[in-house]
Amino acid sequence: MSGTLHIGLISGVFLLKFFRDRQNSYMHTGLTCRWSGRRRPCARQLFVRQKIQMHKILVSSCLVGLPIRYNGRDKPTNAEIVSRWRNEDRLVHICPEVSAGFNTPRPPAEITNGDGVDVLSEAAMVIEATEADVTKLYIHGAEMALQLAVRHNVKVALLTDGSPSCGSSYIYDGSFTGKKKKGIGVTTALLEKNGIKVFPDSQIEDADEYLRRAENST
Repeated sequence: MSGTLHIGLISGVFLLKFFRDRQNSYMHTGLTCRWSGRRRPCARQLFVRQKIQMHKILVSSCLVGLPIRYNGRDKPTNAEIVSRWRNEDRLVHICPEVSAGFNTPRPPAEITNGDGVDVLSEAAMVIEATEADVTKLYIHGAEMALQLAVRHNVKVALLTDGSPSCGSSYIYDGSFTGKKKKGIGVTTALLEKNGIKVFPDSQIEDADEYLRRAENST
């Protein structure tokens, strides 16, 4: 009886080891898998990690070829980088003015007595060349851009510089004489207020590098 029990215990140990080894052959450990006792990169884990790391970028629609600027034109930028972002499924694009209901083409508009930050604090206005006050519509367009960015977990944006919505290094001074001044647009102000890094279209290479660094740090 004791011999039979002893043999049963040994058999049980071997069976337990067999099933444990079989389970381990399918287990993921960090970014490696075990298969037949050898460690190798786990394709499934790498794929999941890559998907988590892939950052989206919010881009002005006119920069991706859509002719929706105030003058009915687009504003092409570095086509190679934009094409790569598109192929990588990074692009999230918007025109805040069109999203707010403006037509294309439309009268030019500029910020008077400040910049986008001042517009959000109700200390400045956005005025068209026709003298129409379009401040509320510009704020609405900025809010729509922010909602889109949050929906796609965007942390960086590339926007058209000089625009009363999208300017990030300069805007026009409100005199409609072509005079520039340092400042940011309404959409840029709202995005930056919510922690989204904004680059002007003249710095697309910097935006691309920022994306790569952000991904490598996670």
